[in-house]
Amino acid sequence: MSDIAALFTWVNMRFLLQGLGMTLLISALAILCSVVLGTVISVMRTSNARVLRGIATVYIEIFKNTPLLLWIMFTFFVAQLPPIGAAVLAFTLFTSASVAEIVRGGLASVPHGQYEAARSQGFSTVQTYVLIILPQALPMMLPSFLNQWISLIKDTSLAYVIGVGELSFVATQVSNRVMVHPTEIFLFVAVV
Repeated sequence: MSDIAALFTWVNMRFLLQGLGMTLLISALAILCSVVLGTVISVMRTSNARVLRGIATVYIEIFKNTPLLLWIMFTFFVAQLPPIGAAVLAFTLFTSASVAEIVRGGLASVPHGQYEAARSQGFSTVQTYVLIILPQALPMMLPSFLNQWISLIKDTSLAYVIGVGELSFVATQVSNRVMVHPTEIFLFVAVV
């Protein structure tokens, strides 16, 4: 069997696919949670209440100005969560700050007259956001959301520091096990 054929055996491919599954699982959970948390923080940031605005601003500034690796280590060692839970929580907290700014920018892109029209029609604040403002802001936010989510998927490779078997961690293990053709392994990972 040639070296390349040995590299892509069923055992190695299954191992790589498990790593891909872990990467996608962590990313999907973090994306879902960060959209919810980021939207709440964004609404707090645009609130008329100074306390809510202050809390949201501090949250965003802390998480946007500290490294993601710090939060991964914090959730694992200080909060003492299991590796996958720690990774999802760290990615959620970190990404929520960026999502909050994306949502805030999207909400700011909707003309102020839309808010006034909703109030004049008797819509509550929640109805105004859900039925009128967010549907208009969403197309403005989608490109930034997609960029943020792609970045999050790539950032999952940092979870290796707490022992999460995501795609790049698994690829390194396969490369160390077969000890030949590391370029081909990581080209495969790049294509995936």
